[in-house]
Amino acid sequence: MRLRAEKNKLKVEHSIIDGLRPVLERLLRENPRIRTIIPGVIRQVRDAKGAPIIRITVPTTNGWKAIALSAGARQELFVSIAAGKDELAAMIKAALDNS
Repeated sequence: MRLRAEKNKLKVEHSIIDGLRPVLERLLRENPRIRTIIPGVIRQVRDAKGAPIIRITVPTTNGWKAIALSAGARQELFVSIAAGKDELAAMIKAALDNS
């Protein structure tokens, strides 16, 4: 399956859970150091209610893996960036606070 790209930074292979796309677009717009964000598989969960939450989980070869929770679902996010976990967490917090 071919990836569809929005502004060449948000790669969309799967759909994106409700309420998360504006946060990801804001995160990319406000942080030019982020090379790409690739949303992964969506799974249903019971404890994901309210506004989107993003937690950084583990480092990857070229950045970080994160988990987004919103609208009764969780979604993996692969963030390509050359920054530490704390710095990326601050970027994500700012994007979530402005939503």
